[in-house]
Amino acid sequence: MRQLLFKSLLFLSLAAGSAAMTACSSGDGDGVLLFSVQDDIALGDKVAAQTDSTYRAKGQLLDPKDSRNNQAYAYLGNVVNKVLNNSSGQLQHRNDFVWDVKIIKDDATLNAFASPGGHIYVYSGLIKFLDHEDQLAGVLAHEIAHADRRHTSRQLQQQYGISLLLSLLGGDNPNQLAQIAAGLGQLKFSRDFESEADMYSVVYLSGTDYACDGAAGFFIKSQSLGEASQPVFLSTHPNPDNRIQAIQGKASELKCQGKTQNDTNLAGLKNLL
Repeated sequence: MRQLLFKSLLFLSLAAGSAAMTACSSGDGDGVLLFSVQDDIALGDKVAAQTDSTYRAKGQLLDPKDSRNNQAYAYLGNVVNKVLNNSSGQLQHRNDFVWDVKIIKDDATLNAFASPGGHIYVYSGLIKFLDHEDQLAGVLAHEIAHADRRHTSRQLQQQYGISLLLSLLGGDNPNQLAQIAAGLGQLKFSRDFESEADMYSVVYLSGTDYACDGAAGFFIKSQSLGEASQPVFLSTHPNPDNRIQAIQGKASELKCQGKTQNDTNLAGLKNLL
């Protein structure tokens, strides 16, 4: 049984030091992660349950337990599993995190996001917006990287503080948990985290049959929308042009560009949504 009280006291004693370390860290404020992997999993489960509840109440969660959605999740699972199972051995927590992906029915939103512990959410608007399956794979790989590299936990720790996050693990502050879950899709990552997730999206796809610069294709198309309509992906630094160039440069280095397009799963998903 988790000795939560002991851990809470321990981490609370470290919190003041953590604040100082964060203040003295890089300009992006990445700080020092005080959460364990098991804490990631526990917090992610709570945040995901709250996120599911929120979107289910709005009638927007495409429930994976509903047999009517089996085919949609089969198509999506084909894409996700290619990334997870052919990621060139670069996933640190392939066997630790749950790695489930759920669809939020909102055609007006071009976004995807990850909770700690490997829970991924993708909006129907993003799926319908994409032209090719490697773009979807690239976006999902980017979110998988945020979870696997534990960027989400670091960003939440920076924004809310370690003591508050630990209190959520103990079942306290349910209103705060709801607020965190509601804001997860708008979480602003640092320059370093975004750049690292971009690079790992290429690495993860390099072992698949997808063109490994798929995320760049999404960014290129998104730029045509104009600044006011661009998704959260492009509302944070670094500059989208620099991100595209960096992704394409990494893909060229790994020699995994220009693979034959197979859009069967994306086309199937679009037809069902």
